[in-house]
Amino acid sequence: MKLEMPPFQQARLLVVGDVMLDRYWHGDASRVSPEAPVPVVQVSNQEDRPGGAGNVALNIAALGSAATLLGIVGKDETAADLQSRLSAAGVYCEFLESPDKPTITKLRVISQHQQLIRLDFEQKFDDDDTADLHSQVEKLLPNAQVLVLSDYAKGALEDVSSLIALGRKQGIPVIVDPKGSDFEKYRGATLITPNLNEFEDVVGSCKNEDDLVTKGLNLLSELELDAMLITRGEHGMTLIRPDSPELHLPARAQEVFDVTGAGDTVISVLAASLAAGDDLADATALANLAAGLVVGKLGTAAISGPELRRAILAEQNSGRGVMTAEQLKIAVQDAKDHGEKIVFTNGCFDIIHAGHVGYLTDARKLGDRLIVAINNDDSVKRLKGPGRPINPVERRMAVLVGLEAVDWVVSFSEDTPEGLLESLQPDVLVKGGDYSLEQVVGGEYVLSYGGEVKALEFLDDCSTSAIMEKMKEVGE
Repeated sequence: MKLEMPPFQQARLLVVGDVMLDRYWHGDASRVSPEAPVPVVQVSNQEDRPGGAGNVALNIAALGSAATLLGIVGKDETAADLQSRLSAAGVYCEFLESPDKPTITKLRVISQHQQLIRLDFEQKFDDDDTADLHSQVEKLLPNAQVLVLSDYAKGALEDVSSLIALGRKQGIPVIVDPKGSDFEKYRGATLITPNLNEFEDVVGSCKNEDDLVTKGLNLLSELELDAMLITRGEHGMTLIRPDSPELHLPARAQEVFDVTGAGDTVISVLAASLAAGDDLADATALANLAAGLVVGKLGTAAISGPELRRAILAEQNSGRGVMTAEQLKIAVQDAKDHGEKIVFTNGCFDIIHAGHVGYLTDARKLGDRLIVAINNDDSVKRLKGPGRPINPVERRMAVLVGLEAVDWVVSFSEDTPEGLLESLQPDVLVKGGDYSLEQVVGGEYVLSYGGEVKALEFLDDCSTSAIMEKMKEVGE
């Protein structure tokens, strides 16, 4: 299965569920309290993050998709803070206010990267609080491609079955992150994403993989679901569908730091990928990759689009090497998203010599990534005449990509690289040899969008033509 970055910017999702604020107090715990055998934490830093359905919406927005969030909050400063943080991240909030219950808050005290205690401030929302939820979902659904229901059993989704019906009536996928052991209320959903403990609470203990799949298929049939994704911690995740073989995906985490919010990341990436046009298997593979990233972070965290793209590139061993123009465009955009400065140079590079090596090393020092674009064989022949190139394009690219200074090598068939420059828009255009800045092809275009143009000299007495002349002399 080849992982690819879907067009998340085209996706529109509606997230409905239990909204909460995750609050973190960090500090050193260097002594024990004289009042009780508990550590004393000297709080030095306080941090607030959206949690629950809020974290799901935040993850969706971080991918670059349009996220609308509907949930219940209190009439308090916590709700205002929560909405401010989500809005700043690009999430459109439609909160219903409870007149007598607080915004759900979970306070975690952390020292030396370890959670010492969690304090929950909450009251379960009731029918009076959710009275307008159904009509709000009905109003917002026409602009959504996927409906995500994030259930934390805090009361917002007490009538979840009617919301599933609304989504299916609209003809869009309904993805549910379930809670508790009563899955009957999720009947008719497109897909549910229980963890293994939640799944076994419903179907009983699973003795092996075959048992898990059999029980999963039975539950799909019983609840009229299209699919089920079971998240299994260090054992990865398993996608079960009635008409396809099960899909087992191994865990991707290199180091598990904190599993808080990992389920939110899974359903966010899965739902956004589906909304962006991925099929279910590809969306699941991306969600699995994202889960491996998020558990390496402390606390509730979102995975951004650039982070996921970089992980995909690493998965494909595309961090550096020979690329097509299309592959290079994606890699360059990822590097730019991470604040990296892109340097571009071009040439025939027919016989690689010390002058080339020194020049490319100097060019690389001008930024974080160096692209070397080389003329293909037909282009070299038109520019240099019969008998050239000495080395075909595949060999020239193989030598160049082996140099430490070079990140990416791409070939072009035209006489100049202006098409590549327009597509990639590098930060710095470099040309080697005895050129003035005005003579550098494409220099005027690079300067037009704020880029730089540099001319660097080769080492003395180093050129392909000089080497060829010397070879002729030796041959004579």
